[in-house]
Amino acid sequence: MTDITPRGDEFGLAKASADSTPIPDQEPSGFFKQLLGFWVTFVTMFKKPNTVQYPEVKEPTAPRFHGRHQLNRHPDGLEKCIGCELCAWACPADAILVEGANNTADEQFSPGERYGRVYQINYARCIFCGLCIEACPTRALTMTNEYELADDERSKLIFEKEDLLAPLRQGMLMPPHPMYPDSTDTTYYRGEVPGSHPSQETTSHA
Repeated sequence: MTDITPRGDEFGLAKASADSTPIPDQEPSGFFKQLLGFWVTFVTMFKKPNTVQYPEVKEPTAPRFHGRHQLNRHPDGLEKCIGCELCAWACPADAILVEGANNTADEQFSPGERYGRVYQINYARCIFCGLCIEACPTRALTMTNEYELADDERSKLIFEKEDLLAPLRQGMLMPPHPMYPDSTDTTYYRGEVPGSHPSQETTSHA
């Protein structure tokens, strides 16, 4: 049988190492050391606070702040989104859902052949990285400075296409409507469409 009883020298080494361990100073700090700590607290009382009275007072965001997304329009009101789904493929959080559909002669929502029939962004998943913006080939998707997205229900954090579309500006027409006369999708993507055609405005108000 092997003897596992520690030898005397092992006990001696353990005792020596225990005796050589320094014991921290347990005495209270001196008066001047405590006064220095109080001085740091006292000086902080006169510094300008970093907080603001939110939501009554709101700090301005940076020009390139990554906030809520926006689906942009062409000058005549047609949607820039062509339903290519590249933004959904680029999203690392799987927060974007896009379903494309074909434009028809009677229902033209965007220049070209396709448009985004379904567009959803789940802000419970979105990490606001901006990779979807880089992937968009038509600059249809950008990010605004809006950051107040909190809600009490998860279902309300799923924004639909109607929630993300940019509002119609003056002269724009609500799609579907025909493209600008004598224009192609390339004309739109180059930014050569000045606005809605007078004939379209007359048709829309008829």
